[in-house]
Amino acid sequence: GSVYEISGNECCLSTGDLLKVMAVALQKVICEDTVTGRTKELPPTFKGEQGCPPPWAQPPSPTGFFQPAPAPGSNPTLRTPFLGGGQWGLTLHQALGRCNGQPQPLLCPAIGPHTLLLHPVYEVQAAMHLRRDVVKIPSTLEVDVEDVTEEAQHVHFARPLLLSEVLRMEEALPAQAEILEGPGGPAIFESAWVSRLQRGQRLHLHGRSPAWRVLASAPSSGRHFLLSSAYQGRFRRRPRQFTGVQELAAGLRPGQRLHVVVTQDCEGRGDDVPPLGVGDRLEAQRLQGSGPGTRLLCHRHGGEEEDGEELLLPLDLGGGFVEEMCDGKKYGLAELLDQQPLPCEVRVVAADPGLERDALGALPALRLEARLDQPFLVGSFCQEPEEGFEIPPRWLDFSLLLSEGSVRSPAPCTLRCRVEELTEAFYYRLLAQLPGSAAPPPPRPPKRTQQGMSPGRCHPTAPRSLTAGACLAPPLPPLPALPQPSTSKQAGRGLPRRDSARSVGCTSAGCALPSLLGTDSDNGEHDYETVDDDIQKTIRKMQAVFPF
Repeated sequence: GSVYEISGNECCLSTGDLLKVMAVALQKVICEDTVTGRTKELPPTFKGEQGCPPPWAQPPSPTGFFQPAPAPGSNPTLRTPFLGGGQWGLTLHQALGRCNGQPQPLLCPAIGPHTLLLHPVYEVQAAMHLRRDVVKIPSTLEVDVEDVTEEAQHVHFARPLLLSEVLRMEEALPAQAEILEGPGGPAIFESAWVSRLQRGQRLHLHGRSPAWRVLASAPSSGRHFLLSSAYQGRFRRRPRQFTGVQELAAGLRPGQRLHVVVTQDCEGRGDDVPPLGVGDRLEAQRLQGSGPGTRLLCHRHGGEEEDGEELLLPLDLGGGFVEEMCDGKKYGLAELLDQQPLPCEVRVVAADPGLERDALGALPALRLEARLDQPFLVGSFCQEPEEGFEIPPRWLDFSLLLSEGSVRSPAPCTLRCRVEELTEAFYYRLLAQLPGSAAPPPPRPPKRTQQGMSPGRCHPTAPRSLTAGACLAPPLPPLPALPQPSTSKQAGRGLPRRDSARSVGCTSAGCALPSLLGTDSDNGEHDYETVDDDIQKTIRKMQAVFPF
């Protein structure tokens, strides 16, 4: 046996290993001066060097050819062409071909006047059993070999494959395979079948899956999923919520306007930026300006007795907003993606009837983030051929050995692959690899700092940038229960402004307006002044938009 190094990795040839030599390539030639003992490396493309020929060679003689060295004591003058056709000597490859395994003394004017010995260094390219790549062995390796070509005619060299390579060999599927080495690195799915992909496990590989996937997250629980296009659950659109004008501007889509309702009061900034009150209906249209002076152009709708007005809101303005929509339709996954660009917020209103337990049905909200066309292979364990799973070879790659012969097996059931839960580590790794499907939010201007800022001022919230290539919507809290309409006693005089109105819902099916007043605990720090006229004005405005 022998040990050698390939690309920094130590490799071993053991006694009894079979090699099938595929090719032999010349790497370099060590040229030894027999007088001085010095050596010089010649490339395989050596054709001589430009310069003055030595005085003992005639000027017409080319300096890059080799000729056999004359006997000792004779004059080494090159007088006539050594070969026919006008060639003055041997090329490097021709000189090596005449060595017959032993170096012959040669002369070359381009190298020097002394006798030379050529020692070629070759690279042997060979195939070995259960080696994926061609083995490259230097000819300088000291190892004893024996030619067994005649005795080993029947030997078949099995070549392992990666699952990603099998994906490109659809003509070889279906097939059986044995795992030689399981997938490395952290897990990507929470499913139990992933842990069974270990060395020695036998698989049925049935073919490529036609389904595409959707990356989804549950903001309330921090869980992440891959939904197959075969998922049969039904969805209902959910209004988006925005904290501050910065997030509102990021929610704008090209060519569309965004209708929202203010859910949290926000003080104005002089004559340029009027205050925003709970219940105000805004139509966000487009961004104006650039750099720190960028503003969001909005139209504020007036009430029955008031006209609307145009507003230019700075991006660092706070406040709270909720998307205004009335859509009670139930969508399938493909239909939803046709009508709604991603990302979007939805709720599963009907679980997949084919799943014994649909993990999405119990979630109050789901954010669909991106569509993925990653190829998957349908597989099953040979012990359980009826229970299938779908493997993404580019994310979950491992080496295996295909069995010879054709395999006829029925397609397995892949219902459990309709929803795959992702590990948190893989979710963020996948998120970083996604191409930018939406433009990133505009840059936030410098935060305003003022002395004596009133406690009721709404502070802007910094956006959370997940990746440079994918801009995703902010986490969406679960829908709170809508309180009962307030009575006339509850709307009486003397109540604080933040308690004067109530979250209201449209009586028509599908109209959603969650948390209009932002009754979270963090609102307790606001100390609003009680003004009776403002209370009545706000109540009338909300009743005109959303009647009880």
